[in-house]
Amino acid sequence: MNGLALSEREQQLLRTLVRMYIRGGQPVGSRTLVQESGVPVSPATVRAVMSELEARGFVQTPHTSAGRVPTARAYRFFIDTLVTMQSLHDEDIEDIRHQLDPDKTTPELVAAASNLLSRITHQTGLVTVPRADEGTLRHVEFLPLSGLRVLVILVLDQREVQNRIIYTDREYDEFELRSAANYLNNRFAGAPLERVREDLLQTMRDTRATIDGLLEGAISLASRALIPEGREAGYVLAGQSHLLDTAHGDNMSRLRELFEAFQQQKDLLHLMERSSRAEGVQIFVGEEAGFGPLLDFSLITAPYQTAGRTVGVLGVIGPTRMAYERVIPVVDITARMLTAALRGV
Repeated sequence: MNGLALSEREQQLLRTLVRMYIRGGQPVGSRTLVQESGVPVSPATVRAVMSELEARGFVQTPHTSAGRVPTARAYRFFIDTLVTMQSLHDEDIEDIRHQLDPDKTTPELVAAASNLLSRITHQTGLVTVPRADEGTLRHVEFLPLSGLRVLVILVLDQREVQNRIIYTDREYDEFELRSAANYLNNRFAGAPLERVREDLLQTMRDTRATIDGLLEGAISLASRALIPEGREAGYVLAGQSHLLDTAHGDNMSRLRELFEAFQQQKDLLHLMERSSRAEGVQIFVGEEAGFGPLLDFSLITAPYQTAGRTVGVLGVIGPTRMAYERVIPVVDITARMLTAALRGV
């Protein structure tokens, strides 16, 4: 049966078992499966089917129960072939649209998205913060300060304002600073900062011998002003307490590891970075994440963009028995609406 191929009867019984376990969190017995699935077979036949599914890694039997529970392989099969996605309620869509107001700053939008994911799914919401150097240049101003210092005012994306102080090799007068700002705004407004930096470096390499003093000063100022400042706080979390709602004695140690990972950030950020390189919703069930603290949990992610470039990832962390048919659309729509908000529409 091609390794993972299941008959229609096996699929129906497995779908019922997964849904019942997600709903109640208790091992499911054969008689209950007969009643809930509507499959016209005897409990004895169901037990035989469950034994076959257990041998193939789809279900397992807890030590203290005659019922069975789904494995990560069952959840994956359920997600890929059996689950029917639910449409979001109109009030949830309106809530997302209202909270992701384009007039908010990027940090405000990131925090709002994290809270929305948690509140609507009743799980833990997570949104990575865009790096400070990943924005799109909208406008720049240079203002002279005392000594060899210049205040740089950067307007990124639609409304994000950053103030930076740079140290220069010589003093610049107001005319030079205004000329440098005009050069940048006329040539690079609307371009990603990364491309602006690359173009400036290329211009310096190509025209160093013939460049005039005014343009050289403008490029020098621009290059210093746009040096990456590194990554801000890695991500914004909301609703960690929801993880405690489904915690039990068997996975408390794993839950402690996950909370420690929340604090350390590095490994979880690496996993989110992997998600940013893929399109659309990504789902990691238990061991699929390759990350020990998530062994008893699932992570559902989707990238968000600005100016056509992925600048961050948002997602939901919950138990492997979460309601995938509801959580997946929430993650997808929130990522789309956050992208729209960052575009200012």
